[in-house]
Amino acid sequence: MMRQYELVERVTRYNPNTDEALLNKAYVYAMQKHGTQKRASGDPYISHPLEVAAILTDLRLDDASIAVGLLHDTIEDTDATRTEIDTVFGVEIGKLVDGLTKIRRLDLVTRRAKQAENFRKLLLAVADDVRVLLVKLADRLHNMRTLQYVPPEKRAAVAEETMEIYAPLAGRMGMQDLRDELEDLSFRNLNPDAYATISERLARLGERSHGLSGEIETELKRRLVERGIAAEVYGRRKRPYSIFAKMQRKSVAFEQLSDLYGFRVIVPQLEDCYRALGIVHTTWPSVPGRFKDYISTPKQNDYRSLHTTVVGPSRQRVELQIRTAEMNRVAEYGIAAHALYKDGEGGGRNIVRLTQESRAYAWLRRTIDMLSEGDTPEEFLEHTKLELFHDQVFCFTPKGMLIALPRGATAIDFAYAVHTDVGNTCVGAKINGRIMPLVTELANGDEVEIIRSKAQTPPAAWESIAVTGKAKSAIRRATREAVRRQYGGLGRHILERAFERAGKPFSLEVLEPALQRLGQPSVLDLLTAVGRGEARSEDVLRAVDPDAAGGAGTNGSRRPPPPRRRTTTERPSIPIRGLKGDLPVRFAPNGGALPGDRIVGILTPGEGVTIYPIQSPALKAFDDEPDRWVDVRWDVEPDADERFPAQIIVESINEPGSLAGIAQVIGENDGNIDNIKMIRKGEDAHEMAIDLEVFDLKHLNRIIAQLRARPTVSTVSRVNG
Repeated sequence: MMRQYELVERVTRYNPNTDEALLNKAYVYAMQKHGTQKRASGDPYISHPLEVAAILTDLRLDDASIAVGLLHDTIEDTDATRTEIDTVFGVEIGKLVDGLTKIRRLDLVTRRAKQAENFRKLLLAVADDVRVLLVKLADRLHNMRTLQYVPPEKRAAVAEETMEIYAPLAGRMGMQDLRDELEDLSFRNLNPDAYATISERLARLGERSHGLSGEIETELKRRLVERGIAAEVYGRRKRPYSIFAKMQRKSVAFEQLSDLYGFRVIVPQLEDCYRALGIVHTTWPSVPGRFKDYISTPKQNDYRSLHTTVVGPSRQRVELQIRTAEMNRVAEYGIAAHALYKDGEGGGRNIVRLTQESRAYAWLRRTIDMLSEGDTPEEFLEHTKLELFHDQVFCFTPKGMLIALPRGATAIDFAYAVHTDVGNTCVGAKINGRIMPLVTELANGDEVEIIRSKAQTPPAAWESIAVTGKAKSAIRRATREAVRRQYGGLGRHILERAFERAGKPFSLEVLEPALQRLGQPSVLDLLTAVGRGEARSEDVLRAVDPDAAGGAGTNGSRRPPPPRRRTTTERPSIPIRGLKGDLPVRFAPNGGALPGDRIVGILTPGEGVTIYPIQSPALKAFDDEPDRWVDVRWDVEPDADERFPAQIIVESINEPGSLAGIAQVIGENDGNIDNIKMIRKGEDAHEMAIDLEVFDLKHLNRIIAQLRARPTVSTVSRVNG
């Protein structure tokens, strides 16, 4: 177990101006509070906060963070209180310890709804001060290192939580080494057989290729020194989980993996990175498609480096990462690298100021800001997990703005990455100057121009195409809002009709005083409820003007009959423009309805209005529900190209070519067959129920007339469902 003076020495190595009194006080306080407590391993409990503090010193964090590492379990596991911590160590440290206490109480692997809400709380806890996350990651790392002492039933849950949440968060904060170790430890506990198998194969491979790593390091250094570059070169074998993930991702066996070794080349200056790359590529053949320049286009977690793969000595594929010492520091420490002391400066304010310069910290802040956009906890969790796990491609706008997207992203994702409004109004895309489908998968370096239309509303189907959480979330919100507007428009039409029938003027303003009585937060919510059938127009009228309610049909003896019984043409009616209109409309399930038909609408709660022809026998079922009848009328432009559903029954002689002849008539008349159901009526005849899509009643009648003229057709009739 680490001693008090050893901890202070570790901190003073990178911060000579450390507050030794603070560290000593935190050490003694934690020792006294945890007292005789034991860990599951049987070790004194104080060994855990000491190891957490040691990990934080490896990250070179400030004095307050080290103190919090020592104190992080005191409120949860001892009689210490937040007030006492504030008094002894100050409000800043008290706030950090309190944030960690709240995180510890969260269960991130429970059922999905609770997991999502807890994940929101986790990010909110780290929003104000990223040091809470850094201490939590150090805490989780030590717990994973000692997970073998935890009961098996709990072990799997902790490992799963680490793999799903904490390891990706560490990676998103740029702390790749910490992420690799967390993933490896989780993998060892979640899939011990696979871990053991890969580890064994790696060990055997190491024995066979003994000396290869040293040979490559020596040769690389020699080549670089000859060209005047004093570089550090060191190699390492990939970790078991990294290998397992690649095998799963590429569906290959262990024997098919050829790049199990990676080397880092640390050079003095930025320009030396590109010089070293040229030396490497002129010494050994490069593997096509394996070069990535993260210096000119850094990752969103601030990672910068040149990546390449070459065929080195012994025809072995070798991965190389070329970077400066400063880039390497950021690659190793991630967001913690922005908290390092400059010119001996220290203190909590310094760390917060520096982390605000970090792109990773900016991502964290943007993610927190999404909480205010109204997503459900489940949607927020989905969005954030997508953001955590992605690999990137880099694309450009026509003006040269760089857009980083997950691998597999489409033009739809690109549009939403530029701005939500751009995505919502997107109707097409030019990729590298050519008009391409919106579902086109983007590649590194693509230039994407989004074509927009103010009349566009994103289709709900886009959600299944989009890859990024931002796009999925925005599409879902836009779809909900479009449906809400549709129902709101329908509700307005229904209320206008009800008010006019009662002889009362209608306006949105007259509804506002009645909102509280109707239990609706806004006028739009009220209109939407009426459109959905969740609120009755008579109830709204009664709430607005109790004296007028009787005339609106609240009394059974005075209620007007269903609209189809009426003969007046002066009453207001709702315009029907088809399925693509601005109202939630469906057509009768059996037979549909066509422009040219006299029609009525039936309001179904939660589904909108179903349109029936006036002669439909199905309307009899609604005779006792006059409140559901809605006056509707066609409002279709003569040259509109939208088709409407209809169904016909055709009885035909059963002979070769009869079905082909019927289909030919329909096709020649520009009709579209959606479905056919055939029933055998005897040896020589069969009956076909044909679902059609036609423009209007005249179009359907023309098709019916020509079908009747066929010699193989005996009868044709339209279905009026």
